[in-house]
Amino acid sequence: MTDQSHGCDDYEFAMRRSFLRMAGRAAALGALSAPAWLPKLAFAVDEDSQRDVIIQIFLRGGADGLTMCVPFAETEYYNVRSTIAVPAPDSMETKKAIDLDGFFGLPPALADLKTFWDAGELAVIHATGFPFADRSHFRSMDLIEYGRPDVVVMPTGWLGRHLASRGSAPNRILGMTPHERLPIALHGAPDTVAVPDIDTFGLEGNWLSPTSRPPFLANVYNNADVALKVAAEATTQSLDLIDQLKIGYTGPANGASYPDSAFGRGMETIARMIKGDVGLEAACIDIDGWDFHAQQLPLTGGMFYLMSDLNAGLLAFREDLGAAFANVTIVVMSEFGRRVAQNGSNGTDHGTGGAMFVLGGHVNGGQVFTDWPGLYSNQLYEMIDLPITIDARDVLAEILQKRAGASDLAGIFPGYSATFHDVVSAT
Repeated sequence: MTDQSHGCDDYEFAMRRSFLRMAGRAAALGALSAPAWLPKLAFAVDEDSQRDVIIQIFLRGGADGLTMCVPFAETEYYNVRSTIAVPAPDSMETKKAIDLDGFFGLPPALADLKTFWDAGELAVIHATGFPFADRSHFRSMDLIEYGRPDVVVMPTGWLGRHLASRGSAPNRILGMTPHERLPIALHGAPDTVAVPDIDTFGLEGNWLSPTSRPPFLANVYNNADVALKVAAEATTQSLDLIDQLKIGYTGPANGASYPDSAFGRGMETIARMIKGDVGLEAACIDIDGWDFHAQQLPLTGGMFYLMSDLNAGLLAFREDLGAAFANVTIVVMSEFGRRVAQNGSNGTDHGTGGAMFVLGGHVNGGQVFTDWPGLYSNQLYEMIDLPITIDARDVLAEILQKRAGASDLAGIFPGYSATFHDVVSAT
């Protein structure tokens, strides 16, 4: 099953549009400042061991929060989802929800997240989302990553604005993605790097001259204008740092085993950057394919496999990092949730409220944070959707202030005043 085979035309268009936009924007920026192939290096002002690495995992396509965190105590959940509901923990079914707190549970595909929950390293925020998002994939994804309800000329992403406030210092990679191109959330960061594969990362060219190309660049750009010279120096520094990560790497630590998937490989790359101590403070990674208008099948089908991939990647990442996981905060989010009732194709259509997962060593875990509205039609948004009762920006802002040292939340989320819910601790 491909990412798009169960999704709508809007989702397929959003994925194609995103790719073209990224390619066009990268080329435009390169023409204005430096050669388009130059990677970027991110810097930070100071060493601060109290800052967490913030990782955004974006589930693109509109992940169904009512499957990822099952409200099994709600009778109406089973009334309106006769064939796609996850059975309650006390069901006689073999595959059923894993009880978290007597009301909510995890689906079997996310079973390993119960270990995070038991360790106090997982919190779920339910009936959450971004009120300015709509049921359009591409518009919602854009606005959410911008972190604002309006789009300005040459917009920046919410993580990009945060990292930009950090200042600069040499020889540090501040932000990264394991994809080919930077996501919107990192736009404006000073400076981030896309590293899809550490072992093959480097300058393209004749394989016979790998050691001569960086000195050649340094010599060529030494007398260039300031902006281009800085870009060249940053390129050399980033190449040197990432080259160091290649030396002696024999695989994940502590017996961790990443899934053989784009997400698994991407999480291993992020872990290598963290363990390599290059100064990383933010990373973004995607999992595509969550637009299940048909055959959602959370116990055996497409959504089951996507959740299993997420589950295995997160578990391996935690095991691989070992004690370093204490200084990581992961946010798993999507552009919107799905409708409460299933449709005639054993799927769900675009909705509003959904679920967000926050994982890490300083999470006030073992809790579902929610102002739960209920699932009867008179309790729903427009009588069809789970309402948004917690603005997702509240969670992001709290994480940035308490775990990443952000001091200007108004600059990161313009026009919004966040309310903290004690999802993470400051110490």
